[in-house]
Amino acid sequence: MHATFIPRSAILMLLSPALCNAGETPDAQLLQQQNAIIGEIVLQKSNVFDLSNPEENNWLYRLANRWHIVTKDRVIRKQLLIRSGSPYSPRLVAESGRVLRQNNYFFDADIQPLRYENGVVDLAVKTRDVWTLGPDVSASRKGGENTSRIGIEEQNLLGRGQRIRLSHEENVDRRSNSLEFSDRHLGSNWLSLFVRLADSSDGDTQQVSLTRPFFALDTRWSAGVYGLKNERRDTIYSLGEEAADYNREQDYFSAFGGWSKGVQNGWVRRWTAGIIHDQNQFTSAASTVLPDSVPVDRKLIYPFFGVELLEDRYETSQNRDQIGKTEDFYLGTRLTASLGYASERFSSDRDALMYSASANTSFGALDKIALLLSGSASGRLESGRTANALATLRARYYRTQSEKRLFFATVSLTAGQALDLDNLVQLGGSTGLRGYPLRYQNGDSRVIVSLEQRYFTDWYPFRLARIGGAVFLDSGRVWGDNPVGEQRYKWLTDIGIGLRFAPTRSSSGKMIHLDIAFPLGGDPTIDDVQVLLESKRSF
Repeated sequence: MHATFIPRSAILMLLSPALCNAGETPDAQLLQQQNAIIGEIVLQKSNVFDLSNPEENNWLYRLANRWHIVTKDRVIRKQLLIRSGSPYSPRLVAESGRVLRQNNYFFDADIQPLRYENGVVDLAVKTRDVWTLGPDVSASRKGGENTSRIGIEEQNLLGRGQRIRLSHEENVDRRSNSLEFSDRHLGSNWLSLFVRLADSSDGDTQQVSLTRPFFALDTRWSAGVYGLKNERRDTIYSLGEEAADYNREQDYFSAFGGWSKGVQNGWVRRWTAGIIHDQNQFTSAASTVLPDSVPVDRKLIYPFFGVELLEDRYETSQNRDQIGKTEDFYLGTRLTASLGYASERFSSDRDALMYSASANTSFGALDKIALLLSGSASGRLESGRTANALATLRARYYRTQSEKRLFFATVSLTAGQALDLDNLVQLGGSTGLRGYPLRYQNGDSRVIVSLEQRYFTDWYPFRLARIGGAVFLDSGRVWGDNPVGEQRYKWLTDIGIGLRFAPTRSSSGKMIHLDIAFPLGGDPTIDDVQVLLESKRSF
C-alpha cells in the first residue's frame, strides 16, 4: 500500500473554498480568520490617462502621459502601514488606502487581495496619478468681490510627493507674492515639512512647521514645532463695505509632543503636552480714511496638556461631497480637550486659563440616511471672567435618494461671549450665505441653515471633469455685540442654482462652483442677482 501525499494548498482549498475557488476574490475577513500572512505587495500604478481606453488614446493624452513622471514606488511604499511577512489585517489595509487617498497627486487609491495560496496573500496597491505640473491660475467671484491668482505649481515634484508653488494673488484684502514648499514624508520617514514665505501689500508672512503627526491609529508618538510671523492690515466690514481697519503683527510659536498606546478594543487614546507663545500687537492703520477700531494687544505664553479619545470607525462612499470619486468619512466618536495656563510670572501680559474642547459623532449610514454632528468650544478665563469664548455646533444631513440624487442639509450654530475684536462672528458670501456680499453682518453669535438638492450626472466632457448640479436655499442671521453699529436684519435668505465641475486629471483637489443666487432680503444696494465662481474642496 502506498501513502498518498496531499499538498497543503489542496487542504486549504477543501477547508476554505470561499478563499481559494478559481476566479474568486478572497474575502478580507476570512483571510484574517485563516491567519493569512502578507506575501508580495504589488504596486499597480496608472498614469494620468488610460491609453487602453479608446476615448483616452489620442495624441494629446499620450503626450500628457509621456511628460508626466509617475509617482515613485518608494513614495507609495513608505506610506503603507502593511508589510510583507506581517499578519493580514483588514483594518491596516483599509487605513493604508485612506492614507494614500489623502494625497492630491492621486485621483484614487485602493488595496485589494490579489492571490491567496498556502496561507500567504499577495496584495495589489492600485493608484492613479493626476497631472501635477501646471500654471496655478484661478479667478473667482463671491459676495460681489473678485479674487485672482496666477503662478506655477508642482504637487508631485519628480514623482517624490513634494509640493512647490510660486504665485501672485489679489483679493479684496491684499496683493501677495508667495512661495510655498511642503513634503509630507521628508526623507524616509513620516516627518512633514511646510514652509511659506509671502510678500504682501500690507505686510510679510513667514510660516514653517516640522511635525511627526499621529499618522495612523496605531501611531505611538508624535512631536513637532510650528512658527508664524505675520504682518497685515485687517478690515472690519459692515453691509459688505469697509467700516474700520487696523494693523496687526502676530508672532506665534508652538512645540509639542504626544504619546499613545495605539488601538485598544477599537479605540485610541492620545496624550499631548507642549508650550505656546502667542503675541498679537495692534496699531491704528493711519494711512486710511476709515475710523479706528483697534483690538487690545495680547501676549500669552503657556504650557498646555491635551487628551484625545478616538473611535476606529470609517466608511467609504461616492457621490456625496465629490463626484465619481472614493470619499472617506469619519463616522465614529471623537473627543478632545486641552488646558493651558498663561501667567504674568512667565512673561504673559495677564493670568489666563486657556481651554478648548471638541466632539464628533454620527448616526445612520451613508448609503441611506446619515447625520454627522460636530461641536467645539474654546476661550479664556481671566480674573474670573470669560474672554473670547466661542462655541460651535454643526450638523450635516445626507439622504441618498438614488445613485444620482442626494438631499443635503447643514445647520451651523455659533455662540460667542466677550470676543476679541479680531475674532468677530461674520455672516455673508464667504460664510455660507451665497446671495450676499462678503462679511455682510457682524456679531458674536450666528446661525446658518443650508438646504441643497444635489445631482450627479454621467456627463464627462473630454474625460477631464465630471459634472454635477444643485438647487439650494441658504438662510441665516447674526446677533449680539456689534462693534460698528450697522443696521441689523433678523433673517437673510437666498435661493439659487449651480453647476459643479470636478476635475479628474488635475491635482488641485478642488471642485469648481458656478452659482447663481438670488437674495431675498437685506438693504437696497445689494444686487438682485449674485454670480459666484469659486473653487472649493467639496460639493
